[in-house]
Amino acid sequence: MIEKEYKLSTTNEKSIEKIVFDENLHYLHMVFNKGEGLPEHLSNSNVYMTVIRGRLSIGLDDQEIHEYKAGTLLKIPFQTKMNVRNVYDETLELIVVKAPAPKG
Repeated sequence: MIEKEYKLSTTNEKSIEKIVFDENLHYLHMVFNKGEGLPEHLSNSNVYMTVIRGRLSIGLDDQEIHEYKAGTLLKIPFQTKMNVRNVYDETLELIVVKAPAPKG
């Protein structure tokens, strides 16, 4: 078999899955319920964030919080301060790709 298969969970519970972590990119699958999210941090690569379901509330650097619905892809530059939250009742599901893969 030439291809390598990866499985993503289908949970509604909080989950941060590192699906692919190699020298080319990092591919993560995240699920957050109301009130959950990531600690504020700086992006350690270019980040491509796809909203699969729910509504993403995200603050970047010093700008106000913006909201994005399912079907949205965001490109977030390297070294951007990020504050990722789900403030809604509906489960938030994201695919996050970091490219190039962060060093270290």
